Amino acid sequence: MAANMYRVGDYVYFENSSSNPYLIRRIEELNKTANGNVEAKVVCLFRRRDISGNLNTLADSNARDFEEESKQPPISEQQKHQLKHRELFLSRQFESLPATHIRGKCNVTLLNETDVLTSYLEREDCFFYSLVFDPVQKTLLADQGEIRVGSKYQAEIPDKLAEGESDNRLQEKLETKAWDPDNQLKDSQIDQFLVVARAVGTFARALDCSSSIRQPSLHMSAAAASRDITLFHAMDTLQKNGYDLARAMSTLVPQGGPVLCRDEMEEWSASEAMLFEEALEKYGKDFNDIRQDFLPWKSLASVVQFYYMWKTTDRYIQQKRLKAAEADSKLKQVYIPTYTKPNPNQIMVPGNKPGMNGAAGFQKGLCCESCHTAQSPQWYAWGPPNMQCRLCASCWIYWKKYGGLKTPTQLEGATRAGSDAAPRSHMTRQEVQGMSPFTSNAGRAKLLAKNRQTFILQTTKLTRIARRVCQDILQSRRAARRPYAPINANAVKAECMIRLPKASKSAMKNRPVPRPSLVNIVKELAVQAPLKHKAPRSAPTPINRNQANQPRSVSASLLGKRPFDSVTGHPFSTNGRPFMSGMRTSTQSVIKRQRVSQGDAPNPVVFVATKDTRALRKHLSQAEMRRAARKPNIPVRVKFPPLPRPLPVPILASSTSEPIVLED
Repeated sequence: MAANMYRVGDYVYFENSSSNPYLIRRIEELNKTANGNVEAKVVCLFRRRDISGNLNTLADSNARDFEEESKQPPISEQQKHQLKHRELFLSRQFESLPATHIRGKCNVTLLNETDVLTSYLEREDCFFYSLVFDPVQKTLLADQGEIRVGSKYQAEIPDKLAEGESDNRLQEKLETKAWDPDNQLKDSQIDQFLVVARAVGTFARALDCSSSIRQPSLHMSAAAASRDITLFHAMDTLQKNGYDLARAMSTLVPQGGPVLCRDEMEEWSASEAMLFEEALEKYGKDFNDIRQDFLPWKSLASVVQFYYMWKTTDRYIQQKRLKAAEADSKLKQVYIPTYTKPNPNQIMVPGNKPGMNGAAGFQKGLCCESCHTAQSPQWYAWGPPNMQCRLCASCWIYWKKYGGLKTPTQLEGATRAGSDAAPRSHMTRQEVQGMSPFTSNAGRAKLLAKNRQTFILQTTKLTRIARRVCQDILQSRRAARRPYAPINANAVKAECMIRLPKASKSAMKNRPVPRPSLVNIVKELAVQAPLKHKAPRSAPTPINRNQANQPRSVSASLLGKRPFDSVTGHPFSTNGRPFMSGMRTSTQSVIKRQRVSQGDAPNPVVFVATKDTRALRKHLSQAEMRRAARKPNIPVRVKFPPLPRPLPVPILASSTSEPIVLED
């Protein structure tokens, strides 16, 4: 019963995925929703697998420094690997999770120099943290609340003086005397002097313009003058003047006017006090963060002094009562029964029923990826589905709780061969997959390309109505031509809500668009884009990028991958070459397409436009280019401009009367 009772302040496991490790959170609040469910407001703690590689390197450096400073006993590589699973990173990120997702309790402590790291491995469900992770800034910082325990934090106590031995140290260098109780004044005289000091402080605030604004009434000025800062100044004045009342009173009221002593409660404005209360609600007593994020113009000492003076005000007492009343109305604890539903990653549940996530097709004889055992009462699918990896029951529990495997593996980021570490930017996908260590292991499936999930964007009814009602604002045709230009959807919908009551209630008539049947479309595409016979696969032909400088005929392709007709009207294929006799026409039999597997897929084809092709494109008008882009199935014909007429040659008059003879 007590194990299933969860209270505020407990560190618990949360399950957000059946295959991923548990989330570790600290319960801050337990709230009951309107539908009767219980939600927990929790503080997020992150594992090493949740942060980037650069931050992991920084955490490794911090761990090495800790081992050197605390003089930890030597540990093995496997223990170092498992200690990384026990390390967490605290954060100030809050989130709300359903209480029904709690899967158990754990223990998280702040690491200090007196701890032995191997003690965490000996205890179940024990974690430690020493750094704070900021999910927004992506930084790791040392925890400011560190408990300073160790030899370097201890005071150095001198040896005890022997009997009759005198202390030769100078007391003035060790301490400063602030008050002498063996003075010549009586207690009544001291009290009278303190009353005079308060009166001088009240009069000084009446003379000060800024104090009259902050303390508009006499009662508030007198209350401010009665603070400890005034009494401390009065007693310090008596000490400096040798407890002479006459000299001390003259020091309180020098020639320039009465001395005004203020503390942090008077120096801070009302807006600064509100900022401090807001920061205290967010960060607690973390004064460094309060000063850095809310009050950067204040010093750390000023913030600390204001906090302890603020605790003596009625404002603090009022907020404390409100928080106590609010805490009484909230849940203190919640009972969550033990989760007994079977995990969908089970390969074979009791009763010989296959599990989910493709677990039914696992091969027999595979061992555990962590401990390499071949016998287990229950097996769980782990890792990518196409890898067919599995874990035994004990390793699965370790994976869910600690977010890793007991021993480092290739799938968890272990060191690979030196050839694998080389850059692979020059290799194709097939070559990289051939070098992968997962493809050479017997009994494992071939590693294929990354699966892609299909997603559909569906418009709402209001969006479809806005397209009709606000055609002048939306300009759908213009938006389709310029898909990169943003559309202010909120403004369009707001205008639609204004026009919608005034719009016509009759159904809008759509202009019918004649659409050919599917059979006619298939026949037309078969004529315009016939298929080639499947040729045997050969080595990819390298692309000669210097071929752009070689002259070509007018039959070069104009628009890249789209078929078109040349100037003379002959059809061309996508690579700019004329159709051969071996290609199918509309009267030939349809060749069945063969599905090519991803592993045997050919290399990508690159089309390089030649100089003549680019020159021919200049003869197409903008409208023709746009029409070709919208309707790539229609052939494109190039219309050359008429050739310029030759200039007439002027006939000069002959200077002689002899006939002109033209020889052939």
